[in-house]
Amino acid sequence: MSELVYVFPGQGSQTVGMGKAFYDESAEAKEVYQTANAQLNFDLLELCFEGPQEELTRTDRCQPALLVTALAAFVAIRQNNAPIPRALCGLSLGEISALAAAEAMSIKDAVYLTQARGEAMAECAQQHPGAMLAVIGLADKIVESICDQAGVVAANYNAPEQLVLSGSEAEIDRAMQLAKEAGAKRAVKLEVSGAFHSPLMQPAAAALKVALDKITFREPKFPIVSNVTAMPVTDPAQIPGILVRQLVSPVRWAPSIKYLIEQGADTFIEMPPARTLTGLLRRIDKTVTGKTINQPSDYEALSAS
Repeated sequence: MSELVYVFPGQGSQTVGMGKAFYDESAEAKEVYQTANAQLNFDLLELCFEGPQEELTRTDRCQPALLVTALAAFVAIRQNNAPIPRALCGLSLGEISALAAAEAMSIKDAVYLTQARGEAMAECAQQHPGAMLAVIGLADKIVESICDQAGVVAANYNAPEQLVLSGSEAEIDRAMQLAKEAGAKRAVKLEVSGAFHSPLMQPAAAALKVALDKITFREPKFPIVSNVTAMPVTDPAQIPGILVRQLVSPVRWAPSIKYLIEQGADTFIEMPPARTLTGLLRRIDKTVTGKTINQPSDYEALSAS
């Protein structure tokens, strides 16, 4: 029998129309969307299903939209007797989705927290501008040396020879030059508004802590592998501190996936909008299976296989 892990995407995976098939076909998914829509200060349904993409890409809009899309799909497939997972894991924002899916907090609290997180990060990016750089084709140690030389930090360990760096605009430009000189296959600046997962996000981390203090966490029904430690979290008392640290610390995605594989996981199912994490999985370990769910028929095909 397969050892399953459900994985939840982060910012950058958003696309207009995401989740609509689950909303249309599942009463449980529809309830998640409607609960969130009533709570937010914008029309989540219209934004997710109709866009525009430019609005959906805004950090303060994108994060609640991604959370609700993934949670609605997870609730729908769980109602349809989805297999019990070994663990859950989410990339950056997706870690909050995973925690809510594991019922470590209520859906209402997850929506509140995600909106607060997105707004804090957007405001921080405006007050403390920064940039991010994807570097592909260089060993981690070489990229870490470039970080030291340029004064930037590693923000995401996405896959072997695939790191994302964060820093000021000038520092990132310097890192891009050094990466190209070192022979990187690609060194591309990301279309983001700030230096996420770096010390420049400290004001956002402080604001997030205030929001977290208003939430009561419960023991997750499934272990959650933390971005910060690449190890499971089961103690609810640890969750707030880890989520605060996550904003200023690198996302250890590749180490998290490797840990899960070492523990016996052999199948990773990506919640919608699904694509990015399954692509990274192929770069991390080709021996395990990655599957995407973007609409109910994807889950039905998965169940029949």
